[in-house]
Amino acid sequence: MGTTILLLSVFFLPWLASYTASMYPEFAYLQYPVLIGMYVTAIPFFFALYQALKLLNYIDHSKAFSDQSLEALKNIKYCAILISGLYVIGTTFLISQSSLHPSVAIIGFAIIFTSVVIAVFAAVLQKLFKNALVIKSENDLTV
Repeated sequence: MGTTILLLSVFFLPWLASYTASMYPEFAYLQYPVLIGMYVTAIPFFFALYQALKLLNYIDHSKAFSDQSLEALKNIKYCAILISGLYVIGTTFLISQSSLHPSVAIIGFAIIFTSVVIAVFAAVLQKLFKNALVIKSENDLTV
């Protein structure tokens, strides 16, 4: 998934930005702000992807209920919230410029919704892992 997003960011996004600017010259001034916004949102995406890989590694090594897992889930939650916030800011900016095309709005809202769902899911998992860690530590003390 990371490779696909990286390839799209490097090759497809610049081409799409220049193509859209040539098709709609009245919105050409938005080419670079939108492109920079897309690249900025890729940073928390890749960090969250790395944290998910670390979490899977912890689970694979039977360290699912550890402080490291809780930290990874917390980072994933914050990255998802950051991505949603950046897309809300970008959507608001495009609305203020009267240039939010309906298809772009649908894609933006889908990304915002997906990020919020991931943040809520990570928060629920974080709470469950935290409770399981407490129960595990109490169990270790009992034995």
